[in-house]
Amino acid sequence: MRLLLRMVAIATVPAWIGLNANTAAAEDFNERWSIIPKAHAEPAPEGLDQIKTDEPQAQPPNRQERLQDRLGTQSLNRVFSGKASYYSYSKGKTASGSSIDRNQLTAAHRRLPFGTRVRVLDLETNNSVVVRITDRGPWVRGRVLDLSLAAARTLGITDRGVAQVRAEVL
Repeated sequence: MRLLLRMVAIATVPAWIGLNANTAAAEDFNERWSIIPKAHAEPAPEGLDQIKTDEPQAQPPNRQERLQDRLGTQSLNRVFSGKASYYSYSKGKTASGSSIDRNQLTAAHRRLPFGTRVRVLDLETNNSVVVRITDRGPWVRGRVLDLSLAAARTLGITDRGVAQVRAEVL
């Protein structure tokens, strides 16, 4: 009798779990990982506390407007300015996975996609260089780019360390 109860329990538990499981395949990414659960409230009855106006309703901001709010004006015209420094590591990997080569014209930026080409102009000397974004940084407040040693030499900022630059996404 005990053996029979064990067999029934062993067969019943997986079947019960299979019937009551909430599969993740039925949810999309936002539903599954949202920290705010979806409310399952009844819709409001029509006609109660509804205000009719002739004014047009405000539209939610589109993606570009949200980016502009978050990043400032640099998202629209793709030109930004600030301080640039350089780094001269001889070994290691960048955030994009490539090896560090300080003799290539590369740079680090916090948000631009890897592979983005940027023209950097030193505002003091009017020297310019085109670099490719391969890393993340700089992590010093107030700086917009970390240049490779070759890019810093091209601009002539190795003796100063930090320079005021204007950068334009190409």
